[in-house]
Amino acid sequence: MSMETTDRDYLAKDRTVLANDRTLLAFLRTALMLFATGVTFIKFFDEDAVTLGLGWAFVALTPALLAFGFWRHRQVVRHLNRNYPHLDDKSL
Repeated sequence: MSMETTDRDYLAKDRTVLANDRTLLAFLRTALMLFATGVTFIKFFDEDAVTLGLGWAFVALTPALLAFGFWRHRQVVRHLNRNYPHLDDKSL
């Protein structure tokens, strides 16, 4: 079994990096919507204690979701760099 690196290997790593970036953007988008929903609940439904509590919970969870998204993104990048360093530079 040969350990020769092919174009297919480089493209696979590129696809993985792009998928990881898309996942980070999805975390950012979800955190933004969670924050916006929480602020909306707080601003417009302040008479109802349940909705108000839910709004504050959404706002409080936003930083945790952002932190998890960035942590996960960094974890995948480190994994790729540690396990596939030979795919970083493609000499043509």
